[in-house]
Amino acid sequence: MKNILVIQGGGRVNGNTSQLVDAFIRGAKETGNFVENISLNKTEVKGCIGCNACRYGKPCVQKDGFNELIPKIKSADLIVFASPLLFWTLSSKIKAFIERFYCIAEEDADPPLGRYEKYPIKDAALLMTSADNYFWTYEQAVSYYKFAIINYIGFNDKGMLLAGGCGDTNGKPQIDKTNHLNEAYNFGKNIYRE
Repeated sequence: MKNILVIQGGGRVNGNTSQLVDAFIRGAKETGNFVENISLNKTEVKGCIGCNACRYGKPCVQKDGFNELIPKIKSADLIVFASPLLFWTLSSKIKAFIERFYCIAEEDADPPLGRYEKYPIKDAALLMTSADNYFWTYEQAVSYYKFAIINYIGFNDKGMLLAGGCGDTNGKPQIDKTNHLNEAYNFGKNIYRE
C-alpha cells in the first residue's frame, strides 16, 4: 500500500481534469493504496516571493494552505500533479505549489547536477487535460514537469497521462467521449504493480 497525494491545480469542479483525477483515484484505491486529493481551488497556495527567510529548517513566512500540506508532502510516496493545460503549460496554481517546495529543501554540501539543495525523494506523476491534441500541445508542460520536478527536485517519474482532445474550452467537458478516463483508471491501478 502506497500513500498517494494528488494535487489538483485548478479546472472546473466537474470538468475534464476533475474527472481524469477521479478515474485515476478509483484505480489507485482499487489496488489498496491510500489516496488524498487536494484541490488548489479550495486550498490557497501562493507563489514563492523569493525572500529566502525559509532557508534550511525555517518555515515559509507566508500564511496559507501550503504550510498544512507540508506533512502530507513529506509522508507521501507519490505526488500526482494534475492540471488543465492553460496557455500551453501547467496551471499557475500548480506552479505556485511547486515553487513553495523551496521551503522544504535541505542544505546539501555536494549537490548533484546543478542543484543547490536536496529535497525529500518522492515518486511523481503528471495528469493533464486539454481541448487541443496536436503533436506539440503538451511540449511546454512536459518540459517544465521533467525539468523542475524530475531533473531539479529529483523526484522519480512514474509516468504521464496527457489527455488531449477533451472538447472545446467554451463548452461542456467531453472527456467521457474519449478513452482517457479508462486510461487514467488503469494508470492508477497499475502505477505500483510490479
